[in-house]
Amino acid sequence: MRFYSNSCCLCRHVGAGTIQLGVWYLIINAVVLLILLSYHFSSSELGGDFDDANMCIAIVIYLLMILICTMANYEAYRQHATWIIPFFYYQIFDFSLNTLVAITVLVYPNSIDDVMSVNPTCLVLIILLFISIILTIKGYLISCVWNCCRYINGRSSSYVLVYVTSNDTMVLPPPYDDATVNGAVSA
Repeated sequence: MRFYSNSCCLCRHVGAGTIQLGVWYLIINAVVLLILLSYHFSSSELGGDFDDANMCIAIVIYLLMILICTMANYEAYRQHATWIIPFFYYQIFDFSLNTLVAITVLVYPNSIDDVMSVNPTCLVLIILLFISIILTIKGYLISCVWNCCRYINGRSSSYVLVYVTSNDTMVLPPPYDDATVNGAVSA
């Protein structure tokens, strides 16, 4: 009995949805990496004092994210769940960080008031609504990737055939070796 869905993202198959999500994350991480690299090269030519160690760490992190997204796309295409799991954990980490941002906005609303001169209560409610919509979408996408892993693992697992007779008793088929020796299975 399966407890997952085969479709997600506007009735697409979970494999196709995971590939599309992986491509989306791949594009976002590549764009951010290009922005970081262009900023790093322009600030080094202009004599900027941006910390090179922090820049190198950020570049390595985004390169790692690009690798994880690429491998998740490849494995979803091949119908293997091995490299989809790190992508799944990346999404959970991203969801956790967004949840912490929402909690920070809720606990420290005065920090938002310092940024903008708008009614803090109204601004906090708008930001919380926006973050809750984002968290809902991210949660749904996490479930899509998880359903893809479950679908792939379910496809690759072997199932036992059970024959049900008319008197409600179950009869298992004979083992494969016995069936081939007796000539029940033809090649």
